Amino acid sequence: MASSPSLAVAVVVLLLFAAAAAADDASCHHSLQLTKIKSWIDGNKDVDYNGMTAKFGSYLPEDADQAAKTPALFSDPIDCCSASASKLSGSVALCVRGTCDFTTKAAFAQSAGATAALMINDADELFEMECSNDTSVNISIPVVEITKSTGDALNKLLTSKRKVEVLLYAPTRPVVDYSVAFLWLMAVGTVICASLWSDITAPDQNDERYNELSPKSSMSEAGKDDSEDLVNIDTKGAIIFVITASTFLVLLFFFMSSWFIWVLIILFCIGGIEGMHNCIVSLALRKRPKCGQKTLNLPMFGEVSIFSLVVLLFCVIFAVVWVATRRESFSWFGQDALGIGLMITVLQLARLPNIKVATVLLCCAFVYDIFWVFISPVIFQKSVMITVARGDKAGGEAIPMLLRFPRLSDPWGGYDMIGFGDILFPGLLVSFTRRFDKANKKGVVSGYFLWLVVGYGFGLFFTYLGLYMMNGHGQPALLYLVPCTLGVTVVLGCKRGELKYLWSYDADSSSSSSKEPSRV
Repeated sequence: MASSPSLAVAVVVLLLFAAAAAADDASCHHSLQLTKIKSWIDGNKDVDYNGMTAKFGSYLPEDADQAAKTPALFSDPIDCCSASASKLSGSVALCVRGTCDFTTKAAFAQSAGATAALMINDADELFEMECSNDTSVNISIPVVEITKSTGDALNKLLTSKRKVEVLLYAPTRPVVDYSVAFLWLMAVGTVICASLWSDITAPDQNDERYNELSPKSSMSEAGKDDSEDLVNIDTKGAIIFVITASTFLVLLFFFMSSWFIWVLIILFCIGGIEGMHNCIVSLALRKRPKCGQKTLNLPMFGEVSIFSLVVLLFCVIFAVVWVATRRESFSWFGQDALGIGLMITVLQLARLPNIKVATVLLCCAFVYDIFWVFISPVIFQKSVMITVARGDKAGGEAIPMLLRFPRLSDPWGGYDMIGFGDILFPGLLVSFTRRFDKANKKGVVSGYFLWLVVGYGFGLFFTYLGLYMMNGHGQPALLYLVPCTLGVTVVLGCKRGELKYLWSYDADSSSSSSKEPSRV
């Protein structure tokens, strides 16, 4: 019985703590809400702005129909650090940075009768507005932070004596945006097409005359490899490539500027034009081999196929139009078309000779991706990979070396993206397995190609799953793709007793009976 009073006291203390926590949660430590701010000028609809709620104050409705259009007014004083001399009843108060903290500003705006408070930051980047140490402050109105540029736009309108009205609401993002399915299909489709390209384009291409006249260099039109143009990656080259890529990434992080991005855009366009030209001509000649027979003599180039020249001009115009409209909402299509053509061509030119080189390359890329996404913030205060990809240091001009697809069901818009490296690195291995299966006359199920395509697809699925589980934080895709491709190859090779053969595979001598792998 002696323990009963102690138990009762403990229960009371726990209840008090729970009540205190509940009271605290009612005014502080809210989950942050991205906010949309609709505006009207003199009764006419104007532009929409974006903001972010504070960790204190009340929540905003998710639907615009549940919110009311309210006049926006500057507080007096404008920094909201003392009681307002003007009445703010029924209006949204605008406050600029001052000597007091955000909760103090919100408290003065609330005491003046404001229905909400917009806190204007002194930068064009939103920061989390933390709670005050003063637990007696209770903010019951929504508090939203906006950027300096948004505040300047509203300030310009208010000082011109125009009537400004705003409507605040916080639409939620869907848990899963179905646009990732289209991006998944583009990535997997690119890997499959690149691996099967010689089979897709070779059967009907028997016009040797056109082969001599077409300026393409990636593949001969008869479907045979042009060995002089192929790049066989070796172990040393794989290590040097990853080190070079890391160096280039650091240089971009520290010295990125608009002119540097323009250099990348030009290089991307050159590669994209060549890739798109290669794909269009190869596919066209598969069905109409004779369309490449008409020729034209050009200075410095000699005899050139008219068909190839027309396709080249089309590709150049396509690239120029994309550059001119790259900031438009539809520009993702042009970037993806150029990028896919470029990657298919690269995967025809660069080849892995065996699993030994593939292991070195993909393991180095695996570490590279994880380091520059997850570990680099410890050294550089920011994720180097994400900062460079978004173009934060180049006025928001993102590098074009990625595939994009718009988030169609997301009220905040934006794009889902995947870098070229996340397609090319695993794609090299998938292409190798296709050549290996073909050279060793393996069936679809008994080979490796099908299982690596399945593994690549699952790897991308796990990448997007990790993206959503980490609330949209950028993911190193190779963290998932390497185990799902290289891992599948190693496991299947061990199970079939072919790993040693795969490890030291030599395509030039694969027909030798002494090196044939065991079949299971």
